[in-house]
Amino acid sequence: MRRRWICLIGLQVVSVLFLLSPDSAAAKVHVIAFGKWMQVQCYTGYGPAEKPTSVRVRALVVDGRIKEYVIGSPHDVTERLFVVRRAFRVNDSLPDDAAPKWQWQRGGWLLVDRTTARVSAINLADFDPVYSAASWYRDYVAYCGVADDGKKTYATVAQLSRRKLLLRKPIAEGLPENAGPDSACEMPEWQRNPVRVSFQAAAGETQTFSIRGRTVDLVNDAENDE
Repeated sequence: MRRRWICLIGLQVVSVLFLLSPDSAAAKVHVIAFGKWMQVQCYTGYGPAEKPTSVRVRALVVDGRIKEYVIGSPHDVTERLFVVRRAFRVNDSLPDDAAPKWQWQRGGWLLVDRTTARVSAINLADFDPVYSAASWYRDYVAYCGVADDGKKTYATVAQLSRRKLLLRKPIAEGLPENAGPDSACEMPEWQRNPVRVSFQAAAGETQTFSIRGRTVDLVNDAENDE
């Protein structure tokens, strides 16, 4: 009888410890939402005579707190992940200025996990916040990257699951001094079945690339007409 009571008490203690363990607790449900659109003045160039343009931004809110500010529409990669472009304010005041002078600017892209509420910056090689326009398809992103010295632009394709670029091919010479925003090339265009992406340089030449998993091939004119 005594042994039976000892066994029952032991089972109860184990049950209580299991219920109190972190692994048995229900996973926290995170709430991710967007705030209302705000019209702001944003600098979208590097020139000394650059004037601000009107841009809409809104807050990215995670569990009731503002995490970042973003522009444009998000792109759903999966049911769990989406990407969206960041906007931020930079202090443009000089050391002798009495007060900060905040300026809105466009930034890079963010990856947001709906399950964990993690927001992380996406490292896109050669992506220029002023001159590069990104086009997303699945977990691929296509854009025209700009070299650090500004002397070349590249047709670029990246995949979120890979650090190494799938494609980085020179497509045009450097940008002119008076180049406007998103002018590295036209917005790349995607198509499916088969998966292809087309880049049109400022000079008007269009190059199309076929993507098979992690392999990228240039499509010739005959294949492109099919």
